[in-house]
Amino acid sequence: MTTTVNAYIATAPDQPLSKTTIERRDLAPRDVLIDIAYAGICHSDIHTARNEWGGTTYPVVPGHEITGTVSAVGAEVTRHKVGDRVGVGCFVQSCGECGPCKDGDEQYCVKGAVGTYNSTTYEGEFTHGGYSQQVVVTEDFVLRIPDGLKLDVATPLLCAGITLYSPLKHWGAGPGKKVAIIGMGGLGHVGVKIAHALGAEVTVLSQSMRKEEDGKRFGADHYYTTSDESTFRTLRNEFDLILNTVSVNLDLNQYLSLLAVNGTFVELGLPEHPLQLKAFPLLNNRRSLAGSMVGGIAPTQEMLDFCAEHGIGAEIETISADGINEAYDRVVDSDVRYRFVIDAATLAD
Repeated sequence: MTTTVNAYIATAPDQPLSKTTIERRDLAPRDVLIDIAYAGICHSDIHTARNEWGGTTYPVVPGHEITGTVSAVGAEVTRHKVGDRVGVGCFVQSCGECGPCKDGDEQYCVKGAVGTYNSTTYEGEFTHGGYSQQVVVTEDFVLRIPDGLKLDVATPLLCAGITLYSPLKHWGAGPGKKVAIIGMGGLGHVGVKIAHALGAEVTVLSQSMRKEEDGKRFGADHYYTTSDESTFRTLRNEFDLILNTVSVNLDLNQYLSLLAVNGTFVELGLPEHPLQLKAFPLLNNRRSLAGSMVGGIAPTQEMLDFCAEHGIGAEIETISADGINEAYDRVVDSDVRYRFVIDAATLAD
């Protein structure tokens, strides 16, 4: 017998999200039922709710940054028990058999990872996300939230945290490495904290100096504004790794010139138009242009443990569920420092 829960749902690209009820499936033998405590608002939620990327199936409940407590488990569950503090990130199913899945990169599953919302499981169930009271997820895709992390500040780590941790680890950020983070928003501020904790020398590249004090407090060693053309002369050939967290089209030729020999520029945002660059800035210094998308389950757990060890959480503003639409507009206007988190208790009747 399915369970009926309250949720906030998107019904059309030009309509505000509204409160409704949805059905959650019965527990299969390896399923975990989670009472949701918090759900983060990611810009991806807004893109999907407003069909800005295309492909949205309505109605849909967004939310792929979820924390809460296990309230029931299936008969064959071994990884989690009732009362555990847990989280769910960007996907809830993968084939488990392809090369990427076996390597712990389930997000690149050849068959296709199933998103936490606006996706369809291999069994044909349409997925609804975390803007709700409960969620049912197969145990392999449920993460443990360490005791050293509060649930509210841990919530955005399920997307923003792993989105930055994954490339920082993959490209070897650490002592002796110079890392630049483009953008000091919901992604960038977490990246600064993690890169600093990894031991890298961290520089923030931002449109303005408004957030310099925050950047330094989060662990940035240097802070420059990209609106000043002298920045690109001063920092030429400077960085081993640049992570771009913004979703606007940048002049890649300018930014690639900031990379040292064998340096890598990693695209994390999703700009509206195709990327464009000349060949010479890429060939010079044997530079690389790469991309990265969230991270697998094991690396995400590693990230959560790392953040707990180093006291890293997202900077959040907690809101009630009836403030979601206002929060969406504020995210678009960059009027948040630095992530919105929905208190799921406000979904109760």
